[in-house]
Amino acid sequence: MDEEDFLDSSSAPMSLPTASDESELERVKKTNQMILNSPSKLVINAMTSEDYKTTYWPKLETAIEHLLTQSPTDHISISYEQIYSYVYKCVCQQHSELLYNDLIRKIASHLQQVSTDIQGSPPERFIEKFNLALVQYTAAIQCIVPVFIYMNKFYIETKLNRDLKDDLMKLFSDHVAEKHVNTLIPLLQKVDAVPFQVRPSTMANVVKGIYALRPDLALLAPELFSRFIPQIKPPALESQLALYAAQDQKLQIELSLNGFSRDKEAACSFPIFWNDPFLPN
Repeated sequence: MDEEDFLDSSSAPMSLPTASDESELERVKKTNQMILNSPSKLVINAMTSEDYKTTYWPKLETAIEHLLTQSPTDHISISYEQIYSYVYKCVCQQHSELLYNDLIRKIASHLQQVSTDIQGSPPERFIEKFNLALVQYTAAIQCIVPVFIYMNKFYIETKLNRDLKDDLMKLFSDHVAEKHVNTLIPLLQKVDAVPFQVRPSTMANVVKGIYALRPDLALLAPELFSRFIPQIKPPALESQLALYAAQDQKLQIELSLNGFSRDKEAACSFPIFWNDPFLPN
């Protein structure tokens, strides 16, 4: 099978999954379920370790690379069914461990480069760069996990007692988030003190993303995390009502200084920004 079986340079742009992408992923999932539940076994030609290294993994690696680096400017389409068929054959031919290790190694290497790129960002771009990396990676694993479902079912869950999606998110935590948290959280606190210096949707996505990866990090900045994560802080106390009122007044003054009248404030839907970080920026 040539690389063109996976990639088609004349197809629609490949960024976040489109409606057609999602339809193909749904077909893959249905096919996965039928195969996983089927008592019959497909007859497959034997695959040697050399076959895996020289033919199967290079094609899978190419597809994974495109999924990890996809952007709206890329005009590349990937056949999820072809990727799945390769994964299925590798697992059936007892190459699950090798395939899993290669997948983890490939994604870890990619994330190390992502981390280096973020490290080189100026402070005013650091939060946006981290957010872009998080969004892009999350979109990628939404495509990677379904086509590796057979490996997940019959190797990761059965032999490792883990889940592929959890393992891939832990990679992002280990190689990206935890390496930059000491820079990222102070920057988030700084821009949070100046309303609208960073878009609310970006702030919410980053804070919620960090919390999903490492809930304990909320202890480093409880005031910041409580803005976006419900029930982080203890319930309000009656004795602190005056303090809450003063904080609210301060926010109203800051909004006015930034050109927001009371009418504009009423029109703003802050709960939507805070509760839905995936709104278009």
